[in-house]
Amino acid sequence: MKKTFYSNGKLLITGEYLVLDGAKALALPTKFGQNLIIEKGENQEIKWKSYDSDGSIWFDDIIPISVILTKTPFENESIKNTLITILRTADQLNPELLLNSQGFNITTQLNFPKKWGLGTSSTLINNIAQWFSIDAFTLLKNSFGGSGYDIACAQNNSPIIYHLEEKKPIVETVKFHPAFSKNLYFVYLNQKQSSKSAIASYKEKKNNLKEAKKIIDQITETVLNSKNEDTFVQALESHEKVLSSILETKTVKESLFPDFTGTVKSLGAWGGDFALIVSKENPKPYFLDKGYETIIQYSDMILQLNGR
Repeated sequence: MKKTFYSNGKLLITGEYLVLDGAKALALPTKFGQNLIIEKGENQEIKWKSYDSDGSIWFDDIIPISVILTKTPFENESIKNTLITILRTADQLNPELLLNSQGFNITTQLNFPKKWGLGTSSTLINNIAQWFSIDAFTLLKNSFGGSGYDIACAQNNSPIIYHLEEKKPIVETVKFHPAFSKNLYFVYLNQKQSSKSAIASYKEKKNNLKEAKKIIDQITETVLNSKNEDTFVQALESHEKVLSSILETKTVKESLFPDFTGTVKSLGAWGGDFALIVSKENPKPYFLDKGYETIIQYSDMILQLNGR
């Protein structure tokens, strides 16, 4: 019997890095996501095939179920071994699914380019959690690690405010659709950023964050409730300054776009993936001239359903 699961991609608008330490973050589910299709297989093995948005296959392999059930550690972090680790963790949370299985034919399908960094891993983890009927936040914690905001986006069709309270995820659906959204764009920075390495770097550099968390909480509240573009922009620019100080890194505007007249804010892991652009003028000519060809308007990227 065929089963299909789907999860939304994500963009983190405020609270990057500090969300790991309990700061409140505004996160937006995207119109882009990933499917997981499960069909009956044979030979007690999983035939796995993963498609990128252009139809190309980026992973194709066979995993014997016996390999998932064993606890033999891996010496490298290949795609296959990472997948087996996730499946092993899922099996530990629900051992019934694989125990007497004859096998599965599994297909994943992204509807965004894998390199964009909109949540290839988080959508996969949430889909696998649905398949195993287990808690996706627990699966993430026990396998990949991370704050979990991306799992919350995978599960919700509206903007969210997300934070960790005593290491437990707190998710609040909210209304966020600025009247000036026609002036908001997302630009892909031409390189995918590794969440794991970015988090490791943050943990090395972070100092006493108590005051910074308070500031970010307030900025998140301001961004969420901004009635006009000027207030929104001021909050984003303040956010960039706080993170620049903590990470001891130039802002993306300082390093890449110092002559741009609008606002540029890093999203998620600094140095890659997408940036949020606020500009009254069409910014596409500027970024195209700089070699950045993926420029997506807010309405084309973000799910439009309102929270409660």
